[in-house]
Amino acid sequence: MPAIKLDVAIRLTGDLRHDAEQVKRAEQLGFDGVWVAETAHNPFFPLSIAAKETKGIRIGTRDAAAFPRSPMVAAQIAWDLARQSDGRFILGLSMLQREHIERRFSEDWRDPVGRMREYIESLRAIWTSFQTDARLRYRGKHYQFRLMAPFFNPGPIATPEAPVYLTGLNPEDCQLAGEICQGLHAHELHTASYLREVVIPSVEKGLDIAERERSDFEVTAPVFVMSSETGGERDRAARALSERLATYSSSPAFRQVMSLHGWGALADELQEMAGKRDWAAVQDAMTDDLLHEFTVIAKPDDIYAALVDRYAGIVDRVCLEWRNDNPRLLEAIAGSRD
Repeated sequence: MPAIKLDVAIRLTGDLRHDAEQVKRAEQLGFDGVWVAETAHNPFFPLSIAAKETKGIRIGTRDAAAFPRSPMVAAQIAWDLARQSDGRFILGLSMLQREHIERRFSEDWRDPVGRMREYIESLRAIWTSFQTDARLRYRGKHYQFRLMAPFFNPGPIATPEAPVYLTGLNPEDCQLAGEICQGLHAHELHTASYLREVVIPSVEKGLDIAERERSDFEVTAPVFVMSSETGGERDRAARALSERLATYSSSPAFRQVMSLHGWGALADELQEMAGKRDWAAVQDAMTDDLLHEFTVIAKPDDIYAALVDRYAGIVDRVCLEWRNDNPRLLEAIAGSRD
């Protein structure tokens, strides 16, 4: 059976000790990596504890909001976490969606791909200054950094320059990741076909531009799984999927994925339902075909094999969501690889 690394995403609670304990538990279960998303809580805080209390598991942010943070702020946070984790930290960044940048963070959305390119370039310029004490001289259209006094320089570390992953689903985002990042977090709103036909070719285009090899780059896919052993799982999966689709129904990327499968008209209907906050109608629209494309449903001991069957040759890592309502599910999935 081809190997795919198995990761888990922790849903933060705001209790730093509790969240760090979840990371430790993921390592004990044998997961390869733990990711935290930026939703209701800061994603970096619990990792500062978990970095010291774990030994080998990779830890990282999945979609830390880039633009609301200066690259200098992100560089400093990543430097400290790289030091604390002995090089196991991965900085996962996201451009987010326009409405979130403008309306939730009151930030500028102009030229997001160009701005993200400069963001990552300037991160690396700052890290070089940290490590070598070289003069900081980064000049771009969106960012300029020209001051690094010794008082503000944290100094060299054993594992400089944390790997940078970018969250992306659109071809432009995926190509940028291939050009200048070490990895891509596929958006959770995806299908295996969309990854194979749109995301991976875009990543490879970026790798070709940068003259890099695919083996030097990781693609990780967040995957929604459900156990088929208990009754009502189809309804549970439909409810959870409807909530996820409703969340992204206004995004152009949502329609791109749906259109690939011939569901463009349904995407428009779901967007209209979500706009009216008619969640019951959204859930009723969840057909078996939709569930099959967006969700892996199998017995716990068979889920990893089903993930490999669906994603082998497409992605390098799959990421499951930590399920507090069914803690034995993750234990069974992790154990099924043995």
